[in-house]
Amino acid sequence: MVVRGIRGVGRVPLITGLIAAVVLTQAGGAEAKPKPTIAQTKARLEKLNAQADKVVDKYNAANEHWKKARKAYNALNGDLKDQLATIERLRSGLVSVAVNAYQSGDMLSWPSLASQEDPEALLSGLASVDQMAAGRSRTLAEYENATRALKGQRDKAKGAYDDAVQILQELRRQKKDVEKLVGEQERLLRKLNQFNPGNPNSPGIKYDGPASGNARTALQFAFAQVGKPYRYGGTGPGAWDCSGLTQAAWRAAGVSLPRTAAEQYSWGASRRVPLNAVQPGDLLFASGLGHVGMYAGGGKMVHAPRTGDVVKVVPLSSYHGIFAAVRP
Repeated sequence: MVVRGIRGVGRVPLITGLIAAVVLTQAGGAEAKPKPTIAQTKARLEKLNAQADKVVDKYNAANEHWKKARKAYNALNGDLKDQLATIERLRSGLVSVAVNAYQSGDMLSWPSLASQEDPEALLSGLASVDQMAAGRSRTLAEYENATRALKGQRDKAKGAYDDAVQILQELRRQKKDVEKLVGEQERLLRKLNQFNPGNPNSPGIKYDGPASGNARTALQFAFAQVGKPYRYGGTGPGAWDCSGLTQAAWRAAGVSLPRTAAEQYSWGASRRVPLNAVQPGDLLFASGLGHVGMYAGGGKMVHAPRTGDVVKVVPLSSYHGIFAAVRP
């Protein structure tokens, strides 16, 4: 018994030493991963911002593709319903004709006409038979054609529906990627105390630059959005992304632009102007077609920058990577 007691006491220092070793190892492991410096956090954020421009534009393109697919399906589905209604109407007509023929015994059939002694009455009866037969034939032909067309309509509607579902699934995947990236952006911005939530009800500022005509109208709209938050996929009125803002601004001026920055650039293939000849209202493209803003005149640009920021007017010199301009 005494021996057991001594052995039990002897284990205590050993166990204590093992615990201390584990704690020291964990502490050492924690020290092996020092917290990122402010400079490193900013560098990571800058990398995320560049990535976000492209990911958001890709998401917007997928969203537009989904809207078009849904519209196409709805149109085809409407055609299908119309076709079904036509078939039902024709079917009802054929059933009615068959019932009437059965009930009347087809009194205008040839045997009945053959007994007519009046030649004029006989000719009139024959004409009626011809007309009735032609009417039946047309109705039957219309029914057969409509039935054949129905299969084509069904196939088209199903194809459009399948396309829309596939696009929607891709859109959801894109959205997850965007939300993951945006979440990290917000975390880093808050860590740096640089997150600006903006004001969805911001009254904006007045445009007093040199633009005229529809360009002035577009810029007046864009300036009225200053202070509202950037939000990926935002098309207003309380939040915007870059291409959502330029699209809405020029829509206010009577010009219809596509939804994404890349599409707006392609749309303006024949409207591009040299960067040294830009005028107020021109679209300015940057970040490998991931970002677009509007030249405001006086060496400034109005744009919706990125997550954690707001619609603002900035000097062109503060925004790097602008490589092309389009005049709507």
